[in-house]
Amino acid sequence: MSKMIPGADSSMAKSMRSGIDFPLVDLHAHLEGDLSLERAVQLAQERDVKLGIVEHGGRGQEIGDDDALMRYVESLEAYPVHKGMQAEGLDWMVCFSKEAISRLDYILSDALTFPEKGGRLVQLWQPQVRIENAQDFMDRYVDFNVLVITSEPIDILANPTFLPACIADRYDELWPRERMEKVIEAAIQHDVAIEINSRYNIPSAAFVRMARVAGVRFSFGSNQHGEDVGKLEYCLRMAKECELTRQDMFVPGE
Repeated sequence: MSKMIPGADSSMAKSMRSGIDFPLVDLHAHLEGDLSLERAVQLAQERDVKLGIVEHGGRGQEIGDDDALMRYVESLEAYPVHKGMQAEGLDWMVCFSKEAISRLDYILSDALTFPEKGGRLVQLWQPQVRIENAQDFMDRYVDFNVLVITSEPIDILANPTFLPACIADRYDELWPRERMEKVIEAAIQHDVAIEINSRYNIPSAAFVRMARVAGVRFSFGSNQHGEDVGKLEYCLRMAKECELTRQDMFVPGE
């Protein structure tokens, strides 16, 4: 295993962000395992990135009520990070008061916990997921993405255009313009930003360009749960290829 050269992360980040006119912010970073908040902040500073820390919130989640939410917010207060929550379930709102939610800087959610026919919930990121009829799945999946955007008071749609591993190599076929447009139109109508995700390298440049022309704002997310927080290589590549500017970016609190 090669040793990390001191300052290499910072130098790489500065090189990759050449031509980018806005600060780099990773709004999809998790603290899990051995990663402490102090270490996450250190890594972000080395990578010239600000973090947004998110914890799962909703029924049966780490944050399940106002008291848990307030403890979480207070645990982040002394650190230079944005305070976020990754909402789980379409009914997560009933777990919290508006006053408690207002202490957060932003909320993101995704469509990866997918209700199959009959109501069974499928975790689409799990490698064992199998899809028998891809086109039927996609029609229902797009509708569910729209439902998440339109029925939840969120700021960011995370992991957009994600596909289960068994059909991931059919991305261009399964995400034609018509399906992209449905998600983009919902995001515009409900003022929801679209995440560019460096874990799964999504969405495609075609989606980003289409969304930018429509007026969608974007956020960057590593979606990492360990020492790779703040690594935004794909996000930077999309920003350059699609000519994103400061005006295209979602900023918590603005």
